Amino acid sequence: MARYRENYIREMRKEVGHAPLMVTSCGVIIENEKGEILLQKRRDNGCFGLPGGAVEIGEKLMEAAAREVYEEAGVVVEELRLFAIYSGEDRIIIYPNGDICYVTNIIFLASGYRGEIKHQTEEATEHRFFGKANLPENINEFDRRCILDWAKGARQVIVD
Repeated sequence: MARYRENYIREMRKEVGHAPLMVTSCGVIIENEKGEILLQKRRDNGCFGLPGGAVEIGEKLMEAAAREVYEEAGVVVEELRLFAIYSGEDRIIIYPNGDICYVTNIIFLASGYRGEIKHQTEEATEHRFFGKANLPENINEFDRRCILDWAKGARQVIVD
């Protein structure tokens, strides 16, 4: 069990290859003082999306969300609250390497953050804030629904 705790997906891939895995992931909407959203340009496909990633075995959802933001952007998020839970056909991801995942995606909204944003990390080539009216055209398809819900001003929890 220990080998699965910190790298569940990597360990499972050794067993199932590229076959579909069901995964839970967390993402975080971080706004600056201007009400702009922080997006990261993904290293794997060059598109902008939310910081976030897979929940490890035994990890609480909010812990996973905070860990992923710290790993990917270098900041500590404050006061997370549930924004949305997404499921459905558009949650099937086929990664550039051929791996397939069906992801239940839980999105949190952070009240703020502490620290200096790291612009280049293992998973991102840059981080940038965008306003609702000037979102990038190259939004990661997996994150598009959430980002557009944010841009529309959704403030009640979405379950879809």
